[in-house]
Amino acid sequence: MTALTLAQLAEITGGEIHGDETTLISAVAPMNSASDGQITFLTNAKYAKHLGECKASAIMVKTSELAHCKTNALVVADPYVAYAKVAQALDTTPSPASTGIAPSAVVSSDAKLGQNVSIGANAVIESGAELGDNVVVGAGCFIGQGAELGRNTKLWANVSIYHGVILGDDCLVQSSTVIGSDGFGYANEKGEWIKIPQVGTVRIGNRVEIGACTTIDRGALDDTIIEDNVIIDNQMQIAHNVHIGYGTAMAGGTIVAGSTKIGKYCQIGGASVLNGHIEIADGVIVTGMGMVMRSLPEKGIYSSGIPLQTNKEWRKTATRVHRIDEMNKRLKAVEKLLEQTED
Repeated sequence: MTALTLAQLAEITGGEIHGDETTLISAVAPMNSASDGQITFLTNAKYAKHLGECKASAIMVKTSELAHCKTNALVVADPYVAYAKVAQALDTTPSPASTGIAPSAVVSSDAKLGQNVSIGANAVIESGAELGDNVVVGAGCFIGQGAELGRNTKLWANVSIYHGVILGDDCLVQSSTVIGSDGFGYANEKGEWIKIPQVGTVRIGNRVEIGACTTIDRGALDDTIIEDNVIIDNQMQIAHNVHIGYGTAMAGGTIVAGSTKIGKYCQIGGASVLNGHIEIADGVIVTGMGMVMRSLPEKGIYSSGIPLQTNKEWRKTATRVHRIDEMNKRLKAVEKLLEQTED
């Protein structure tokens, strides 16, 4: 088990120690259950009154909450960011694959492997693939012909990286995700579907994290592009030729149709649906279950969907929605009548 002193955690977070700097910390825990040897944090000032009851060995707080602490404290600018950094430092998550290449892995003779590469059981690395230094490929993964994985990138079990796909440095891909599968491209000739080969690829930048069971389609002609520092949650569909800008975060279950361009630093709430061939401006926030049918050219917070109601209330609402067109016509007729009366 990793254990660090409060002094070491202060270096990691840039925090100021109030208390014993030699205190050993081995884990992060919630404030209401933290105990000896653990550190916790406070992000909501309304809970400051409970700090005196906390049994953690140390607490990460802002200066304004320091007076409430009855134990060692680490004063930081942002306790939640400090929590993230400390959690990384104390992380005990195992590697997706043991050091070295498993005997059952199949690695093409002309694949290029960097230094300290680890490849798990039954993984397949095809011809011309390139894996940078310290890449980790989990059990059962497939790396297609000519695919590239940058330094320190990690794939958990059963990830499929199709031919020609490029991942940058320090990426993390969770289990069963598929990157580079065919986009939904077909022509119709007299009722018969004709498949359009998807000849683009997927280009993913550095420090991108992709959740489990997510699909990112390759481009039809140009490439599907995900810029640096993007985070994509579980069970998502990113269609062909989508472009996601730097620092954007997208929550689980979201579907993005083809050729949509999402700007930098956007936040897309879970279970949202984005129509194809639209553009989302930098800094846009779409709340959960948002249905984005048109381009959003200005930064702001956007919402759609109807909050949960009882079934009886929902039936009334649905009935009224279906009558909107009729009500609109009647309203216009009344307005016209009023105009005539005023004349």
